[in-house]
Formats: sequence, C-alpha cells, structure tokens
Amino acid sequence: MSPEALIQSAPCTRRAALLGVGAALLAASSTLATPAFAEPAPSLDVPYVPTPQEVVNRMLEIAKVTGKDFVMDLGCGDGRMLVTAASKYGSRGFGVDLNPVRIKEATDNAARAKVGDKVQFEVRNLFDTPIKDADVLTMYLLPSVNLQLRPRILEEMKPGSRIVSHAFNMGDWDPDLRENVDGRDVYFWIVPAKVEGKWTITDGGAKIALDLKQSFQMLEGSADSGASKGKAQGRIAGQEVRISVNLNGQAKIYAGRLSGGKLTPISGGGWSGSRG
Repeated sequence: MSPEALIQSAPCTRRAALLGVGAALLAASSTLATPAFAEPAPSLDVPYVPTPQEVVNRMLEIAKVTGKDFVMDLGCGDGRMLVTAASKYGSRGFGVDLNPVRIKEATDNAARAKVGDKVQFEVRNLFDTPIKDADVLTMYLLPSVNLQLRPRILEEMKPGSRIVSHAFNMGDWDPDLRENVDGRDVYFWIVPAKVEGKWTITDGGAKIALDLKQSFQMLEGSADSGASKGKAQGRIAGQEVRISVNLNGQAKIYAGRLSGGKLTPISGGGWSGSRG
C-alpha cells in the first residue's frame, strides 16, 4: 500500500475527529462539570486543515527533495508531508505540532509506512523550534505566522535552503516560484545569501566597482568602471548570484557562485569578483 493510501486510511480522519470532538463537548457541557484537574486544550496558532495529498506530492517535487535532505514541517498535522518525503525520496524529517492528537496520528502513520526510523514528530511550539539544520522547510500556516517566521528563515537557515508553503505567501518577499495545484496555491523560495555591499568585478584588465543593495533575493545598485558610471541589478538563488552590469548603454551579465567573500564564474571564466 502506498504512503498516501496508508495516511488516507488512518482511523482518525479530520472530519471524524471534528465530529467526535464536537459531540463530546456537547455532552460534557450539558451533563458534566469540568474536573478541576483537567488539562486545558492546547492554544493553537493555526487551525488543523490537512494539505491534500496531491498538493503534498507537488510541494515535494517543487522543492526537489532527495535522500540527502533533512526536511522540517512546521505544523505537521498527521505527518503526511514527512511520511511521503521519507517513503518516496528517503529523506529524514522532523515535524512539530501543538496538538498531541495530531502527533500521535503522525507517529502512527510513519510506523504504518515503515519510515519511523527516518522521521520524528514532537509536541512543540513551532516558534521555539530551531530551523537552522533544515534543507527543506514545509509549511501550511497562516499569513501572519509566515511573516513572524520570515526573519528567522532569512537569518537562521543556510543559503540555498528551500521553503515551500501551501496557500500563503510571505508578504513582500516574492516567491521564486508560484504554482497552482488543483486550485491551491503553492509558493517556493530559496534562502538567499547575503550579498549586499561593495564588490569589485575584475574582468580582464578592467575593474568595476559595484555598490549593491539587497531586498530578499533581489539586488540593485550602482556600477563604476572609472571611465563610466552605470547601474547594476541582479538576483540571488542560494549561493548563486547573477548580476547584470550596464555601462555606456551596454549590459553584461556576471553569473557566479559566492564562497568566502568571492564570486567565481559558474561557467566559463575571464572574470572574478571580491568584496570591497
């Protein structure tokens, strides 16, 4: 049986769970007083609505998940994202949710799919969960929660890490890809390296001074070759940087990989870049 079928055949579907909880609450309110020792229900930042399996599949495809990846799911629900990733691609995973019922479902689903050794689920607040080790971060939260997480994603996660969100974006951080899957929006970002600042491009015998400002994955600034002044603009995808320098009405593109304060050409050669 496929991981999708295993998850969908799990005994506690969301509809059944909601009906059961609703009936229990109605009975309790009409016949019983709440015991003094009862634990309060968890306060959830996001209501539980599962991502359809076809959307899960496409999100993992967009993120290009492999067996080398460590995938984290914030608000993991019944664990279908990580169970699918582990079953199809062999990736390791860690998911958190505030609701113990969901965590039990997720753990049971992982065991049923025989990937319990690859994925782990924990009752935990997503805001207190370290994310720096994730290669891929998956989310189906709310716009306000995404915006609260955004600074941590940009500061803590490695450049080149991939983020996939079902339904909701991250404000003015434009996605690198947006796709509609069966009427549902999926957003994808690659965490950009920090490139802002002064750079020198050495191209043959010429030196071009760049002063770049960065807004998420986008770059814009000035270019000065000494003989002429112009503009520069570019885009960052992880550690890869593509800068178009326009001098004297002529544009030249420099595509390089960032490492230790230096830019090296992705293909070809004849130029180099360094900070300062």
